[in-house]
Amino acid sequence: MPRRGSYNQPMSDPSEDFAAMFEASTKAKRFDKGQTIEGRVVAIGPEVAFVDVGGKGEATIEIDELKDDQGKLEVKVGDRVHAMVVSTSGGIMLSRKLARGAATDRQIEDAFHTGLPVEGKVERAVKGGYEVRVGRQRAFCPVSQIDTLREATAHEGRVYQFRIVEYAEGGRNIVVSRRALLEEQQQATAAEVRRSIVPGAIVKGRIASVRDFGAFVDFGGGVQGLLHVSEMGWSRVADASQLVKPGEEITVKVLRVDEEKQKISLGLKQLTDDPWSKVPATYEVGQVHAGRVTRIAEFGAFVELEPGIEGLAHASTFAPTGRPDGWTALVPPGMTASFEILTIDLEKKRIGVALVPEGSARAGGAAAGPGEIVPGARLTGKVERHEKFGVFIFLAPGRTGLIPMSETGIARDGDVPRAFPIGADVEVVVLEVDPSGRRIRLSAKAIHDAREADEVREYQEREEVAQSDAFGSLADKLRGALKPRQK
Repeated sequence: MPRRGSYNQPMSDPSEDFAAMFEASTKAKRFDKGQTIEGRVVAIGPEVAFVDVGGKGEATIEIDELKDDQGKLEVKVGDRVHAMVVSTSGGIMLSRKLARGAATDRQIEDAFHTGLPVEGKVERAVKGGYEVRVGRQRAFCPVSQIDTLREATAHEGRVYQFRIVEYAEGGRNIVVSRRALLEEQQQATAAEVRRSIVPGAIVKGRIASVRDFGAFVDFGGGVQGLLHVSEMGWSRVADASQLVKPGEEITVKVLRVDEEKQKISLGLKQLTDDPWSKVPATYEVGQVHAGRVTRIAEFGAFVELEPGIEGLAHASTFAPTGRPDGWTALVPPGMTASFEILTIDLEKKRIGVALVPEGSARAGGAAAGPGEIVPGARLTGKVERHEKFGVFIFLAPGRTGLIPMSETGIARDGDVPRAFPIGADVEVVVLEVDPSGRRIRLSAKAIHDAREADEVREYQEREEVAQSDAFGSLADKLRGALKPRQK
């Protein structure tokens, strides 16, 4: 009776099957020292890992060979590894790196041909690079190949993994590169790292370098982002090196990712509340707050009201001094003084302020004005500038009026700049104020006319008094002359 599952099929010779399997098994175990093979990790023990190298062949590799520079295991069961056969005696032993003290000349040469990393100790710095001891051989590592970072680092005495990039017969001239291995490691982890670097993500990194414009943050795998100095704090940061140092760990927020240009923009201040969120409840137009002058620009002075909140005292808010930049002497950088809030623009995050003269602030944080600017009011201002159509008069911070030429009281061919020198005090009458309160029409002629009217009135009053006195004296004389006749 035929066996189950073998209907209409010829029977195979058991001896032939065994011979084929034995031959396949022996072929799978034929490895030569120095040969690079690929295998799959099937088990991980406390000291060695077992690697399936094909068929029934199994090799071992020391656990230390599978750890990174920080001592973290780089593989797990099921991962595939590339390694070199370093021994076939008593079993197949693999290595991903050659031990510095045990590497023979032949192994070093094999490492060059196969690309297997070797361990080397940086002995000393020499011209153009470093002298590295690999086994019993001396090798040269160019300074550009010792690291991927640009920052100066002490390497003498350190033990690193290197790749042999040049090898002369007999080991007379060996050139190694550590950077090549670092870049390979970075490329292997870059894709994974980039998956976590997305806009809005909060990530940890290490300060790779500090520049005038900010700091580069390294996330591993060669992935770096720029933390611009403007994104370090809500207050103005003048020197990035005062906040961060190379090598420091830092937590940042990813602001933008430009995949095309491979640029990552980071922020630090975004991890704290924006001070501008409290502005509506803290500041009002007309209030007076203490502020510190941080810097001077051509158009005005920047004033820090609190960390992250900066106002601008525009040049036009200062009383004229007779010189275009004379106002700068009133607000030297570093000075602390009282400033009135003139405008608040929450959308653009701008606050306009004006310097408040000492002793001119009312109780309750409100600035005392120069007088109500309404039609008919008589005010004193300072000449700000001259134009063909009139003279501009500074009345108060943010309040400048115009004296039209017809209201200057000067003849058409008269010397207006001489009559109204810049910075001089001038008394004016308010003729007209538009609803916004920004366009103010003034008159100096009205003051002149009013003074003339006052002088005429005073003269007339004096004449009336004099005539009254004269008439009284004449009447007395008449009465005195008539008294004898009555007798």
